[in-house]
Amino acid sequence: MPNTLSEYAFPFGQKIHAVRQIDRGQKKIFVLGVYASAVHAKWISVQGKIVVKALAVASEPEIFWRGENAAEIIGKIKIPSSCGYLLPASSVFNGPSGRTLDDLYLYPLGYTREDVWLCDLLPKSRMNRGQSNAIERVYNPYLKKGLLPQINFPPVPKIFADEQRRKEIVNELIESKAKLIILLGDKPIEGFLKYYRRIDSLSQITENGKLYGKTIPINIDGYSVEVLPLVHPRQAGRLGKASKSWGNIHKAWVHRHLSSRLS
Repeated sequence: MPNTLSEYAFPFGQKIHAVRQIDRGQKKIFVLGVYASAVHAKWISVQGKIVVKALAVASEPEIFWRGENAAEIIGKIKIPSSCGYLLPASSVFNGPSGRTLDDLYLYPLGYTREDVWLCDLLPKSRMNRGQSNAIERVYNPYLKKGLLPQINFPPVPKIFADEQRRKEIVNELIESKAKLIILLGDKPIEGFLKYYRRIDSLSQITENGKLYGKTIPINIDGYSVEVLPLVHPRQAGRLGKASKSWGNIHKAWVHRHLSSRLS
């Protein structure tokens, strides 16, 4: 089985690669998320039945992808006719975090993608429990028969960024020249912010939501910025298993900003 980063591979053989900011110009905001998502396909059997409604099959074409051209990306992945065929998964699975970022974070603040430098603690896609279960249940039987290629899809880790990765993030922040950092959820606090200030969670920094939306000044390796800790897009967009209370807190934040902008 492949065992190097360059050989990590999704189901059906596409290589897993890092997804990073492409536009390296000066930006107003630096957004730090958790880990890269993926392009998801619906797997249909030769009998025309759904095998898996959403299986990760390729790296996102851009960081915080919004789901564009999913059919074109998936159409380039060839599988044996005896294994069925692939279609784009529902838009619920392709680009939801990117769309949520635009609609429920950037727009209320009055910014667009052109104003933002995007970054993740871990720039490569990882396999969550649902994907692991689907692979074990339906992909591996074909793999054992030699009909489908080997997978090397690492699971979601407990630690998303080591010291070297944090240095890389700081370098990106400085390159961006942004003076405001938006942190998306607890993981960027745990994996990045707490190494520069003694804060462990969104609950702690916002006093259980009472100070939600407030920025705090911080110095990161000599670079002074304001930090705006917000919920993960899963909460803001009610994506999958999400906290209703944090979703409501963010919804109120969006309402305040939009009301202010439109008044």
